[in-house]
Amino acid sequence: MRNIQKKIKPRYILCSTAVLAAISFIGCGTAAPQDTAAAVPAASAASAAHAADSNEPAADTAPISSFTVSPLGNERNTITVNSSEKVSIVPDIAEVVYAVRTEAKEASACQQKNTEDINQVIRLLKNLGVAESSIQTTDYSMHAIYNYSNNTQRVTGYEATSTLTVSGLPIDSLGTVLTESVNAGINNIQSITYQSGRYEEAYTEALRLAVASAKVKADALAEAGGCTVGSIASIRENSNYGEARYTDYALAGQMRSYGTAEKQIMQEDSAAIMPGELAVDVNITVEYFIQ
Repeated sequence: MRNIQKKIKPRYILCSTAVLAAISFIGCGTAAPQDTAAAVPAASAASAAHAADSNEPAADTAPISSFTVSPLGNERNTITVNSSEKVSIVPDIAEVVYAVRTEAKEASACQQKNTEDINQVIRLLKNLGVAESSIQTTDYSMHAIYNYSNNTQRVTGYEATSTLTVSGLPIDSLGTVLTESVNAGINNIQSITYQSGRYEEAYTEALRLAVASAKVKADALAEAGGCTVGSIASIRENSNYGEARYTDYALAGQMRSYGTAEKQIMQEDSAAIMPGELAVDVNITVEYFIQ
């Protein structure tokens, strides 16, 4: 019995050394030599034989770990740049927001008077060449007017307000439309907004300029880095496509405060309308392959 134990003991130590060698090769991420890899099954078999002799459970023979090392150089290098451009255009159309306020002692009379004033303005706009599709009632409200005296609240009348939005007005006729509208009963011009019918065309042009500008930036960076720019890998539009416009509250305020003589001057002097320019801005991100 003593002789059998001496033979088994060296064999057990040898098998453990083979297993440790296999673990060290896999853990370093290097493929094991052919003879070492073959030692792993042998070591597992020896371990199982030892377990059978010593009544221990057999060791798991599944691989310790597995992975794939991707070869280097299978991904192309890229360079990414941001580019912004702006195109200026002169507005050619305007949007005007009117408000008509009416007061009366009775609610029904107030509502009727307000409706008559709005209809009068709509007829005027149509006579001036404004399309019916460009005229829209965007808000209406009516509330009571209170008088507070001697800690007592009582209703003295009613006030109704209708808001009328008129869009697509040509800039050339804007002065005449504003003056005639005020004369027809409009007692509040809330805002005058300038727009352009060429917005989409200008935005597309700005995108083209931004792409050209991105290429110039990419060439400069690539030259400094000792490489050359190839084809475009991707383009991302960062800016939002939205209509360029700005609101002229100053002109709206002037129209509300004009007297009869000043309204006549504005009607005759088309140069009183100064729409300025609109800025169409774009921003993009372009990724290029480099080599």
